[in-house]
Amino acid sequence: WNARHPLTQNYEITIPKTAGSMETLQVVMVSDIHLGNIINNKRLTRLVNRINQLEPDIVLLAGDVIDNQVDVLIKENMTDNFARLKPKFGTYAILGNHEYFDQKVETAIESLEKGNVHVLRDQSTLIADTLYLVGRDDLSKKRYTGMDRQELGTIMKDIDRTAPIILLDHQPHNLQDGVDQGVDLQLSGHTHLGQLFPNSLITKKIYELDWGYLRKETMQVIVSCGFGTWGPPVRVGSHPEIVNITIHFEKPEKQ
Repeated sequence: WNARHPLTQNYEITIPKTAGSMETLQVVMVSDIHLGNIINNKRLTRLVNRINQLEPDIVLLAGDVIDNQVDVLIKENMTDNFARLKPKFGTYAILGNHEYFDQKVETAIESLEKGNVHVLRDQSTLIADTLYLVGRDDLSKKRYTGMDRQELGTIMKDIDRTAPIILLDHQPHNLQDGVDQGVDLQLSGHTHLGQLFPNSLITKKIYELDWGYLRKETMQVIVSCGFGTWGPPVRVGSHPEIVNITIHFEKPEKQ
């Protein structure tokens, strides 16, 4: 029952930078959906409906959109469901470790793009001409392809650091990296908060932040415990969640 009834986790933060004329940004972030035989298209329909009810300006999918086999997106026509998301500034996603499991990363990206989900793979994009969204490839890329993901500094080399910068990185592995590059907000998932207690005791030792909110020097971090489940469709000691974030920016000076 717990695993099938996600909560909406609300955060309200301030980024001390101006974002053009934009004073607030409503972000919905969902990580670790794990679409497959258990988290099926009916569950995705309910998720999309919940997100649309929140009326976000932008939707961010922080990796592990699929569970193990990318073909489920095609077989169940899940791309049409993703296309029902209508945020003002679009829907963006990054890869997680599970997108690499069946070695069909390009198929996963193509399927998501057909559903108007823009996949950032060691890339950045300018949103509304006012703020940057940076999406990192997953750490597991090295294990499955033999190639390293790009350094964050390389991805961000042409970014104006005076503008707000939001980073999507599936695994909250090295938070200092974002701090050093001037990231304002990092959004991650992956941990599931252990999914089954007492596994959360392990994730707390592995990660500087395995769930919730942290301010690390000038950077703020939010880690989600995820929407779906991996392996047994059971959660003990954590609730699946949809993360709803209200971001406030500094008001622009009056001319």
